[in-house]
Amino acid sequence: MLVLGIETTCDETAAAVVRLRSDGAGDILADEVMSQIAAHSPYGGVVPEIAARAHVEIIDGLVDRALRRARVGARDLDGVAAAAGPGLIGGVLVGLMTGKGVALAAGKPFIAVNHLEAHALVARLPGRLAFPYLLLLASGGHTQILAVKGVGDYERLGATMDDAIGEAFDKTAKMLGLPYPGGPAVEIAARDGDPMRFQLPRPLLGRPNADFSLSGLKTATRVAAQAIAPLRPRDVADLCASFQAAVVDVIEDRMRVGLRLFRDRVGAAQGVVIAGGVAANAAIRDAMARFCAQAGLPLVAPPQNLCTDNGAMIAWAGIERLRRGLVDNMAAPARPRWPLDPEATRSLNGKA
Repeated sequence: MLVLGIETTCDETAAAVVRLRSDGAGDILADEVMSQIAAHSPYGGVVPEIAARAHVEIIDGLVDRALRRARVGARDLDGVAAAAGPGLIGGVLVGLMTGKGVALAAGKPFIAVNHLEAHALVARLPGRLAFPYLLLLASGGHTQILAVKGVGDYERLGATMDDAIGEAFDKTAKMLGLPYPGGPAVEIAARDGDPMRFQLPRPLLGRPNADFSLSGLKTATRVAAQAIAPLRPRDVADLCASFQAAVVDVIEDRMRVGLRLFRDRVGAAQGVVIAGGVAANAAIRDAMARFCAQAGLPLVAPPQNLCTDNGAMIAWAGIERLRRGLVDNMAAPARPRWPLDPEATRSLNGKA
């Protein structure tokens, strides 16, 4: 089975070709990613209009390059998958329409992929990971703890009440005058800092639910910075280290609660997965490794190129769905919001 995957939900334009092997694992034959960091850096964050325009200019050539690198044509594919959301609607439309066009022209099945599901499933691409497993999905726009029970079967155990983890890193970086993208900049600065210098809060620590709240930590970091302004490089490093240490403590505590809820509601977990752009943070990976060692469970952390947005994860999610007969028609909509667990969202909004 051979699938083309297209990703355009934020500020990476990506196309990849993945092949399903007979043993159930995947081979990435091509994985093309064009970043827009340079275009958005002057603004300190992603500008939706700039992102959508860049996707339009890049996507056709990138798809062609992925197919040529994989040494296949569109008619050799078994399916075409494109991220249909959630994300910035202008960008989502570009990738979705491109995927539909390729599928229609080649006469191939089309799969509209939930970007979050792609993050949730990409840890299965190398093989050897069975359902169900506990997932920490952490990125610039999302922070959730999920029970992944099967393809299309997810239960949200916890979520952020305000800022996503990646968002909190980015806003902290901007506050401290660090460059965009903020998450990697905070991590780099933290390496030379003293994590004990500033006593920052650990929001919701010890609470019986698995939810997150990071806005208070972000505010406390700003207050600490203002108290010692003007900031020297050493101050910035210490603030980053203290902030990151607080996030790590919160993640470990929330994951312990999430695992307890998982065992109560689902049963035994086959492993623990960390996915999303924040999964590239070494301190957070180390914390997850400690948590898993204490829990007696294997940690599955995709390589860094599969943590950030990429086409291979979309292609793999397409394979997971296609092999179960889950395909979409050309009316599949672009969705700026698309929760993996709609029941949890309805409950949160007071509708259930």
